[in-house]
Amino acid sequence: MDLQPFRPRLLDAVKQYDRPQFMRDLGAGITVGIVALPLAMAFAIASGVKPEQGLITAIVAGFLISALGGSNVQIGGPAGAFIVIVYGIVQRYGLTNLLIATALSGVLLFLMGLFKLGALVRYVPVAIVIGFTNGIAVLIALSQLRDLFGLVVPGALPADFFGLLRTLAEHAASVNGQALAIGLATLGGLLLWPRLFAGTMLPSAMMEGRTVRAFARVPGPVVALVTMTALVWWFQLPVETIGSRFGGIPRTLPDLALPPFSWESAKQLLIPTVTIALLGAIESLLCARVADNLARCPRHDPNQELMAQGVANFVVPFFGGIPATGTIARTVTNVRAGGGSPVAGMVHAVTLLIVILAAAPLALNVPLAALAGILLYVAWNMGEWHEFARLRQFSIQYRTILLGTFALTVVFDLTVAVQVGLILACVFFIYRMSTLFRVQPHQPAGADGTLPDGVQAFELFGSLFFGAVGKIEALPTQVRGDTRAVVLEMHRLISLDTSGLDALQQLHRTLQARSIALVLANVNEQPLSLMRRSGFEQVIGPEHIVPTVADAVLGQQAA
Repeated sequence: MDLQPFRPRLLDAVKQYDRPQFMRDLGAGITVGIVALPLAMAFAIASGVKPEQGLITAIVAGFLISALGGSNVQIGGPAGAFIVIVYGIVQRYGLTNLLIATALSGVLLFLMGLFKLGALVRYVPVAIVIGFTNGIAVLIALSQLRDLFGLVVPGALPADFFGLLRTLAEHAASVNGQALAIGLATLGGLLLWPRLFAGTMLPSAMMEGRTVRAFARVPGPVVALVTMTALVWWFQLPVETIGSRFGGIPRTLPDLALPPFSWESAKQLLIPTVTIALLGAIESLLCARVADNLARCPRHDPNQELMAQGVANFVVPFFGGIPATGTIARTVTNVRAGGGSPVAGMVHAVTLLIVILAAAPLALNVPLAALAGILLYVAWNMGEWHEFARLRQFSIQYRTILLGTFALTVVFDLTVAVQVGLILACVFFIYRMSTLFRVQPHQPAGADGTLPDGVQAFELFGSLFFGAVGKIEALPTQVRGDTRAVVLEMHRLISLDTSGLDALQQLHRTLQARSIALVLANVNEQPLSLMRRSGFEQVIGPEHIVPTVADAVLGQQAA
C-alpha cells in the first residue's frame, strides 16, 4: 500500500510568494488572531479548563496546522464542536487523561492521513453530520446558562444532559440580573453588529466615512469583549470574571512537560481517543471543503491535513493545550480578510502570542457572562436549524437518522450518536438497495415475443446481495410444473456478492431436484468473475452460461 508523502502546502505556497501576498496574509493573520482571542478563552472555559489553555492551543496548534497542513487558508485551534467532548472527558477522567487522550488522538489522526484515509471521512452521511452538529450546538447553549444568568453553582456542572438540567433548575433562584444583562447585551450586539453596517440600520451617508468603514471591519466578538470588560471594570459590577474564577492569565507560555503516561490509563481512554480523532477529522475536512469553495486557491489535500492535525494534537498537550481542529468561523474570516497562504494562519498564532505577552493582565476583568453571550452566538451560527424545517421534504429514513443522531447527541453523547447513526444509515441503505433489486418475467424481443413451451425466463435488475436474496429464494414458487428450463437474463444485474451467489446455487439445486435446467444469459463481468472464482460456473456447466436469451432457447430446443 502506498503511503501519503508528508508535504505541507506551505512548501508550494512560498514558491511564488511575493510582498503583496505577504501584506495580505499579514493583515488577515492579525484580523483572525484578534477574532480568535475571545473564542479561544470562551471555548476553554466552556470545556472545563483554564482560559489560557485555549489560548495556548490556538497558538501552538494553530501554528502547526497552518505550517504543516494541506490547505492554503485553513485556521486551526480550539473549536466549539469539542466543548461537550472535552468537558465530559475532564469530568469523567480528569485533566491529565484528557492530555493523554489528545496526544493519542494525534497519533491516530497522523496514521489516518499517512494511510490515505482522508477521503473516508466524506462517507459519513450528511444527516449524521447535521444531527450531531445541531446536538452539540444545543449542549453548548445549555452549558452557558450558568454564566449567562450568573447562577451560583458550587463545583463543576454535571456532564450529562439530565444532571445539567437538574442542577440549573436547583440553582435558578440565584440569578444575577447584572450578569444576565451583560450576557444578553453581548448576544444582542453580536446579532446586530453585521447588520449595523450592512446599509439597513445606518443611513448610507454615515457609511461613507473612512472611520466608520474601518470600524465596521472590527470583529463583533472583539467589540463585545472590550465593551463589556470596560463596563465591568468602570462600574465595578458584581459579576464573575476570569480573574475571580481563574485568577488571571499567565503572561508566558507554560514549560514543555510530559503528561504522566501509563498503559492502564491509555486502555481506558480508547473511546475518548477515537472520539477526539474522528470529530477532529470530520470538522477539519468539512472546514477545508468550505474554504475550497470560498478561496481562489488550490483544493486542500485531505491526507496532508489529517497528518498536520495529528502533529498538532500530539504536540499541544505537552504545553497543557486541549484538542484542536479546523475552525470554520476563523477560516472564513481569514479568506474574507485576504489570506491566501498558510503564512496567514502562522501570523494569527504569533498575534495571539504577542497579545498574551503584552496584555494578559487586562483579561482579569473579562466577565464570564460576556463570554457566555459569545458562545451562545457561536452555538446559534454553528447549528443548521433550517434543516429541521426542511425535514418534511426528505424521506423517513433521512429524518430518522438526523433526528436520532440529534437526540442521542443531546441526551447521551456524540460517540453513541455517531455509532447509532451509522448503524441506522447502513440498515436503511441495505433496505433501499434491496427494494431496488427486482425479479420479473422476461419477454424476449422477436416477432411474437414468446418463449417455446417448457421455457420460462426471468430478468434480474439491480444488485443481488445479502439484503435481496429473499427474492431469489421465492423464485421456485413461480416456476410452472411443465417447465424444462429457467433462464435468468442478467444484463441489468450490476453486482453480485457471495450471499447472492449462494442464493443462485440454492436455486440451481432446487430446480435440479425438479429436473429443471438453470441457464444464465448475458452475465456482466463482475457477477461472471465471482461465479468463475467460486467454481459455480463448473457446477452449473459452462454451456448454461450463454450470451443471450435466444441462445438459451436454441440450446434447450437442441437438447
